[in-house]
Amino acid sequence: MEMSGNTILITGGGSGIGRGLAEAFQAAGNKVVIAGRRKQLLDEVAAANPGMGSLVLDIGDAGSIRSFAAQVASEYPELNVVIHNAGIMRPEDLHRAQTADAEAMIATNLLGPMRLTAELLPGLLKQRRATLMTVTSGLAFVPIAMTPTYCATKAGLHSWTESLRYQLRESSIQVLELIPPYVQTELMGERQATDPNAMPLSDFVAETMEILKSSPQAEEICVERVNGLRMAERSGHYEAVFKGLNEQATAAFLAHMS
Repeated sequence: MEMSGNTILITGGGSGIGRGLAEAFQAAGNKVVIAGRRKQLLDEVAAANPGMGSLVLDIGDAGSIRSFAAQVASEYPELNVVIHNAGIMRPEDLHRAQTADAEAMIATNLLGPMRLTAELLPGLLKQRRATLMTVTSGLAFVPIAMTPTYCATKAGLHSWTESLRYQLRESSIQVLELIPPYVQTELMGERQATDPNAMPLSDFVAETMEILKSSPQAEEICVERVNGLRMAERSGHYEAVFKGLNEQATAAFLAHMS
């Protein structure tokens, strides 16, 4: 991926990793457009970063995606980079007979990127060079049991990304997968943003940008901190990593609830 001169769309760009990447890419010399559901938040981010565009998108709604894609094609015909960052993460008790949270996560985290890619792909294929980047998670490779559907959507997105890369191998589109570790964002609430066990957001963004710059042909973007999860099965340590991760997550959750 070339680091400057692009027109980049970042979903979920109003906060967390999405905002961090948006600001970093704009500073590197790109035109950046952020998208998300909360217009006021998007406007605040855009105002804080003169020149940054913003568009409202409900990634979990198929109809919203179709109209959004038409707007993007009209206003940003030069779009050549899409970063699928929007996502939601909710704990679930599988003893309970309810699937509303699961369905919302599937619609947002998995169907959303699939639908948006389908709508934007014709325009991207017309560009001299283009990039599609999905943002999955280290939890795609070692799940936390208290967030089963979130982890499953990220595992599914990883698999789909590999297939997309293969199908587009003869095109001008590079397909990347960004695999974050546990990062200081508000994905699971305000407490996560200051959790000392999470990687500081600024450090994550800086290391990610450095990998993209130094390894332009890399297909997976993994900061050092996520390698324990990404390589757990390959290294033969999956069971120990799974057990340790879930024991730590359970202890942290109980401490937070007390």
